Amino acid sequence: MFTAGFDLPKLGLVIIDEQHKFGVVQRETLVRKGNYPHLLVMTATPIPRTLGLTLYGDLDVSVIDELPGGRGQIKTFVRAADKLPKVWEFIREKISSGRQAYVVYPRVEATASDIKAVTKEFENVQRALAPFKVGLLHGRMKSAEKENVMAAFRTNQIQAVVATSLIEVGVDVPNASVMLIENAERFGLAQLHQLRGRIGRGAHESFCILISDVLKENAQSRLKILEETNDGFKIAEVDLKLRGPGELLGQEQSGAMKLRFGDLSEDLNLIRRARDFVRQNLQLDFSRTGVS
Repeated sequence: MFTAGFDLPKLGLVIIDEQHKFGVVQRETLVRKGNYPHLLVMTATPIPRTLGLTLYGDLDVSVIDELPGGRGQIKTFVRAADKLPKVWEFIREKISSGRQAYVVYPRVEATASDIKAVTKEFENVQRALAPFKVGLLHGRMKSAEKENVMAAFRTNQIQAVVATSLIEVGVDVPNASVMLIENAERFGLAQLHQLRGRIGRGAHESFCILISDVLKENAQSRLKILEETNDGFKIAEVDLKLRGPGELLGQEQSGAMKLRFGDLSEDLNLIRRARDFVRQNLQLDFSRTGVS
């Protein structure tokens, strides 16, 4: 789709779903395949750059702030690793009642002693959740293997899936109501919010449990935001304050912006008020300016 040899001369509308999964160059390359086509980007969690472009008026935003009917509430909790025995007990109780669970780790294979990986933790999870069946899912598996695991999970032949962030998008199992994410500080806010969106897709109350022993104030404050809200835009605002909007005219999608006056992380409300004022109240009389 993004290759130079692929051309769409009559392209009039570009729709990019899961916008945060694409880079700046990828999106720009696709849009330039037409003659300035209309662009619709969609995401559950706007990345800092998107929010920055919105504030500068380069994007208009439509917000769907209601869940589809019949969905249960999602509750999020941040816990230290020493609480894991109680967490496993809680997950076993939920599986016993008929529900299913995701267990997410940041790595496929262990690269450091303080970062857990699915291939190393799979047997530990099997023991923790015995006698229930547990499946393994990560990006290095063959497509047929991954599909077999998800098919068994969808039909509840497997009660829990140990996975990487591979399940971040495109997974819909309404019966799954629990998600445990270890080394949660290793994931970005947008990614954690996307992962959390894999549960709460059915009528049952759902629970997302974030495990982290990192005591740095910044790491803990990031995770606490997810405890406090399920609103993707509020999470994006915090992400913007923490990471910055990146280069609005460049390729970086996060990072501090060097402005002589103003600070996007502190002046969000002021920028919005200014835009609303101009849009609603300011009537320019071009005849007085000499502009015809």
